[in-house]
Amino acid sequence: MIRFESVTKKYPDGTVAVDELDLVAPSGEITVFVGPSGCGKTTSLRMINRMIEPTSGRVWLDDRDTASVPSHELRRGIGYVIQHAGLFPHRTILDNVATVPHLLGVDKKAARERAYELLERVGLPSHFAKRYPAQLSGGQQQRVGVARALAADPPVMLMDEPFSAVDPVVREQLQNLFLQLQAELGKTIVFVTHDIDEAIKLGDKVAVLRVGGRLAQLAPPAELLSRPADAFVAGFVGRDRGYRALGFTVAGSLPLQRERTARLGQPLTQAKEHAEDGWVLVADDDEQPQGWLCLDGLADSALATEVAPDMLNLGGTLAVESGTLREALDAALSSPSGRGVVVDEGGRLLGTVTASQVLSRIEQHRSADGSRQGVEAAP
Repeated sequence: MIRFESVTKKYPDGTVAVDELDLVAPSGEITVFVGPSGCGKTTSLRMINRMIEPTSGRVWLDDRDTASVPSHELRRGIGYVIQHAGLFPHRTILDNVATVPHLLGVDKKAARERAYELLERVGLPSHFAKRYPAQLSGGQQQRVGVARALAADPPVMLMDEPFSAVDPVVREQLQNLFLQLQAELGKTIVFVTHDIDEAIKLGDKVAVLRVGGRLAQLAPPAELLSRPADAFVAGFVGRDRGYRALGFTVAGSLPLQRERTARLGQPLTQAKEHAEDGWVLVADDDEQPQGWLCLDGLADSALATEVAPDMLNLGGTLAVESGTLREALDAALSSPSGRGVVVDEGGRLLGTVTASQVLSRIEQHRSADGSRQGVEAAP
C-alpha cells in the first residue's frame, strides 16, 4: 500500500505543485493519476521514490515512512517506467533488462536468464536480445522498459505516461499487455496519464487532480463516470461519460437475429439471395465474419462475378458475446448495414443486433439499477 499523508510540494519561487494530498493506493491494484497539465501528477509520482522530496507531509510504503529509508535502497524495490523508456543506448536489449538484477548482486548468468524470460513475457522474440535500442520501434522500446522495471521483481511500480509517445494501435497493444501482466503479477502500481480513456481502461482506482495538486476525486472508474464529485470532474471526464460508463456493464443475453452469410468466391447472384436491406455479411468457412457486402445498385451484368475481398466494407467492429453494452452499441452504430455483428470467444458468428435493441437493453439496466437504489434507500 502507498499512502500520501498531507503531502505538499512547494518550490522556492512559491509555486505549489502538490497541496495537502491525502490518498491511498491499495496493494496489488493500479491507481491512476490523471488531470490537466500542471496538476502535480508526475510530481506526486516522483515523491513516492523520492526523486522529488516533499516539502511537508509523509509518504508511506506499507508501514514505512519513505523519508526514513535511504533513497537508493528505496528505489531498488520500486520499478520505474517513463515515457521514452530511458534505455541505455550503448547496451544491448538483454543487458538493459539485466542491469538492475546485476546491480542487486545477482550473478551475470542468472540476471541474463531472467532478462530472457522477461523479454518473452512482454512479447519480444529472443533474437531481439542482441539488438540495441536504436534498432527497435518506439513500442518495442516501451516493452523493454516494462521488462527492465520488472527485472528485480519489485512489489511497487511507478509508470509515468509510459505509452503516450506511441501511435494509437501500438498504445492499445501495450495497454492490453500491461493489464495481462498485472493480472499475472499483482503489483502495486501508480500510473500517470493525461488521457482519461487510458485512466478508465487501466485503473482499479482513478485519482483526478486539479491544477495546484489538490485531489478532486478518487474512485473506481465506473463510479467516476456515473457519479463525478463536482463540475470539474464531470467536465474533465467528458460529456460522453454516459457512453463510457456502458463499458462497465455486461451486455448479457442480447436478442440476436440469425444472419445468413455469403462466402468469398461465391457468385454474387447467390450472395444476393442472403441479403437483407441490400447488405449481406461475408464469413469464412469457420463462420468468422470477414466484412459486409453491399449489393444495392449493382447491375444485373455484375452479378455474374464472384465475391472478392476488395468488395467488402470493413467498417463495422465486432462485439464479443461476453462483452459490454458499449461494445455491442459500438458494433451496431459502426456497422454499414446497421446490424452489429456479435461473435463468440473464438470469433465465430452468433448473430446480429441493432442499435435500438441495445438501447432497449440499456434502458432495462437503468430501470433495474433505479429499482435497486430505491430498495437500498428505503427505511
